[in-house]
Amino acid sequence: MENKFDLIVLGGGPGGYNAAERAAHGGLKTLVIEERELGGVCLNEGCIPTKTLLYSAKILDYANHGEKYGVTTTGAKIDHAKVVERKNKVVKTLVSGVAAKMKGAGVTVARGTGVITGKSADGFTVKCGDDVYSGSKLLICTGSEAVVPPIPGLRESVGTGFAVTNREVLDLKELPTRVVVIGGGVIGLEMASYFNSVGVDVTVIEMLDKIAGPTDAEISKILQNNYAKRGVKFILGAKVTEVTGDRKNGAVKYEKDGKTESVPCDLILVSTGRRPRSAGIGLETVGVLTERAAIKTDERGRTSVPGIWAAGDVNGKIMLAHTAYREGEVAVSDMLGIADRVDYRSIPSVIYTNPEVGSVGETLDSAKATGIDAEEHTLSLRYSGRYVAENEGGDGIVKIVVGKEHKNVLGVHMIGSYASEIIYGAAMMVAREMRVSDVRRLVFPHPSVCEAIREAMFQIN
Repeated sequence: MENKFDLIVLGGGPGGYNAAERAAHGGLKTLVIEERELGGVCLNEGCIPTKTLLYSAKILDYANHGEKYGVTTTGAKIDHAKVVERKNKVVKTLVSGVAAKMKGAGVTVARGTGVITGKSADGFTVKCGDDVYSGSKLLICTGSEAVVPPIPGLRESVGTGFAVTNREVLDLKELPTRVVVIGGGVIGLEMASYFNSVGVDVTVIEMLDKIAGPTDAEISKILQNNYAKRGVKFILGAKVTEVTGDRKNGAVKYEKDGKTESVPCDLILVSTGRRPRSAGIGLETVGVLTERAAIKTDERGRTSVPGIWAAGDVNGKIMLAHTAYREGEVAVSDMLGIADRVDYRSIPSVIYTNPEVGSVGETLDSAKATGIDAEEHTLSLRYSGRYVAENEGGDGIVKIVVGKEHKNVLGVHMIGSYASEIIYGAAMMVAREMRVSDVRRLVFPHPSVCEAIREAMFQIN
C-alpha cells in the first residue's frame, strides 16, 4: 500500500468518512484509518441502531393503543431477538454503503489504531499496526466514548454485564424485567422509551432537577409527564452512590434530600455522558493542545498545530453526528483554501422518543444568560389540523424565541410528531437570521404539523 498521502484521517465515523469523501473529490489523496467498523459510534452503536429499535417500539405502541383511532388489535408483542437481528441487518447494510462510498471516491481505508508518531519532511507520520504512513495534513476524528463514573460497584458491574453502556445495550440477548437508567440525557431517554414500550419496568435516576439536559425546561417537563403516564419512574435531583449485587439480585442506591434509597433491578444502563477519545493517539508527539481531553479547535477546525484539524466528538463542542459532518466539511474546505466556518448557533438537536423533541438555537434562559434581550412565544400543536388528526389528546407545543429589537428568530423548540423532520427548517431560520415577518411570507404545506411554526409567528406582535 502506498504510504504517502495528502490527508490522513484518524477515525471513520461521520466526521471522518464524510470529510474523506469531500477531500478526495477536492483532489486530495486521502487515507482513513479506522480501528473498528466504518461509520463510527453513530452508525454502529448509536444513532442508527437506536432508531431501528425505537421504530419497532413505535409500531408496537400503535398496535397496542390503536383503539382510540378505531383500530383494535389483539396479541401484539415484541420479539426482541428479531428486533436486534433487524438492527444488525440495517447496520451491516449502511456500513457496506459507507465502504462503497470510500471506494467510489478513491479513499484508501486502513484497519487498526492510528497513532501519530511525529513530523517528517512530508508532514506528519502515523503508525497503524506495522505500517507507517505520512501525510501533509491530518484530520483527527476519533470520536468519543461512554463515561463510567467512579460509583462504587459500577465499573465491576459493567465487567459482569449487570451494567451496560450504549454499546452493549444494543445487543442484549433478552429483555430485562427491571432496568435502572443512570442519567436522564438523550441516550438514557431513548433507551428508556424503548424499554418502556416493550414492557420493561423503567426507572430513570438523574442528578439534575430536570431530564433532557439543556432542552427547554417546559418541553422537558412535557416529555417527562408523557412517560410518567406510561409508567416510567423518574428520580430527579438524586446522586447514585452505589451499585450492588448482580442481574439476579441487584440494586442501585441513591441519595436524595438527605435520604438514601434503593431501586432493585436486573439491568443498569449507564448514560452519564461521553468523553472525547483523544488519549493514546500521539497528540503529545506534535504538541496538539487539549482541554479536559477535548482537542481545542477554532471555527474552521484548526488545532494548535498548523496542518492538523479535528472534527466531531473529539473536539468536545457539540457531540452530534450531524455536527461532525459539518465540522469535517469545514475542515476540508479550509485545507482547500475555501472560506467556510461552522455556525454553532444553528445546529439542531433531536430526542427520538415518542413524542419527539426537536430544538435549535437559543432558549429564553440561554439568550438571557448571554445578554440577549429576547422573548418567547408558545403555541399548542393542536393549531395544526394534521396533529389533531394523528394525536388523540396530544399535548405537543412549539416555542419560538425571538430578539425583541429586530424580531429575528433566535431559537425554535418543539415536542410532538415529526419534530425530527421539521427542525431543519427552523435551523435555516436561525442560520439566516430570519425575522418573524420573513417566516410569515413562507408557504408551508397544508395539512402539516410544521404549519404550527408559521401560525406561531402570527401570534407574535
